[in-house]
Amino acid sequence: MQPIKIFNTLSGKKEDFHPLDSNHIKIYACGPTVYNYAHIGNARMAVVFDTLVRVLKFKFDKVTYVSNITDIDDKIIDAANDQKVPINEITEKYTNIYNEDMAKLSVNIPDIQPKATQYISEMIELIEDLIKKGHAYEIEGHVLFHVPSYENYGMLSNRNREEQVAGSRVEIAPFKKDPADFVLWKPSPDDQPGWESPWGFGRPGWHTECSAMSEKTLGLPFDIHGGGRDLTFPHHENEIAQSCCSTADINNPNSYANYWMHNGFVTINGEKMSKSLGNIILVKDLSNEYHGEVIRLALMSSHYRQGLDWNEKVIHQAKKLLDKLYKVLLDLELEDLVEIQDNEWINPLMDDLNTPGFIANINVLVKDYLSAQEEQKSILKSKLTLLGSLMGILQEDPKSWFEVNESNINLSKAEIEGLISERNEAKKTKNYERADMIRDELMEQGIEIMDNSSGTSWKVKT
Repeated sequence: MQPIKIFNTLSGKKEDFHPLDSNHIKIYACGPTVYNYAHIGNARMAVVFDTLVRVLKFKFDKVTYVSNITDIDDKIIDAANDQKVPINEITEKYTNIYNEDMAKLSVNIPDIQPKATQYISEMIELIEDLIKKGHAYEIEGHVLFHVPSYENYGMLSNRNREEQVAGSRVEIAPFKKDPADFVLWKPSPDDQPGWESPWGFGRPGWHTECSAMSEKTLGLPFDIHGGGRDLTFPHHENEIAQSCCSTADINNPNSYANYWMHNGFVTINGEKMSKSLGNIILVKDLSNEYHGEVIRLALMSSHYRQGLDWNEKVIHQAKKLLDKLYKVLLDLELEDLVEIQDNEWINPLMDDLNTPGFIANINVLVKDYLSAQEEQKSILKSKLTLLGSLMGILQEDPKSWFEVNESNINLSKAEIEGLISERNEAKKTKNYERADMIRDELMEQGIEIMDNSSGTSWKVKT
């Protein structure tokens, strides 16, 4: 089994992963802002880094994974005002929903899940230190980080001066010393949440929170920092600037986090996901139609650094593969697990989390099963069990995966199996039109049929 390789956004190349301390791997990934239901883009980030953590825990004895909850933000305030409820009611509700939705996708809750509002004092201390060291300044109740004071600014995103200003996402306030300067602390009106600080009643800027929480929960430096590609600039760029100009080494961006990983965007049938297009897919809605493992496997069907176009074909292929794998596990039910001597087949996961390559190897395992000798079946079952733990799939009992809930269908088992027999006979006589009609009839009744080398099986669609 090869060493782990990671594409490091900071260096712009794939590197061997060398832990800061092989006895304790530390990873931080930016979590959700909790004001609404999680969509499929949020889920991809969660699934990607949950899978990375699973691989790291397979390789190393101790891994600490931190992923935060942003529970103070203008969008949260707006949602609370719209719904005329206290802010904490919004944040508690959607934090719980987020964790429940991710659990459906077999995403484990991080080892530590800090909330921004629990670390205000640490953020204030960070800001005070930046002011003291000449990297931040107070003006009109705001505290801003002075970007020109950090000469390595832009190293992560490879943005030049003009691109930094253009991509800062915020209007250039007239009181800024430099157009690229960003907010560390801002005043809060009396009717909005805030905390007392040396600069008056206010609340932290969004970028401040992750610098404070990552240092407090993991210490500096830590091994891997991750998140969606959209966070590379300005959020992660600003984190590096804040932390390197405070506790970490101003001359060494790696003194904050050693490796940076960013997952690609999700598009919907080739289009960007947006409210204006009305194509935002929520996890809660998708999980009513498909089993969480199907969604998870579909999210990993393309390489995490690449974009993923979400469409019916992607999720159909994921479901088809899971049905095959569960069918194999069902057939291997009586086999005992054995120790696997050769783990070379999981190498794609070690190579920058190459899930498409690993899925290709999974398909090879299925083919191997069809020709496996009796003495090989325990090894095959052990391999499927291992791949399930690494990919977060195959966690269901194989029997329950194919279990029928007769209350959800209008056909009896005898009727279903009679139609399948009729379909098989139609295929033998090359009456493919009738065979297709029977398949469609069963699909309309909520019954999915699966053809394989050992015959035809069926299940109620989830």
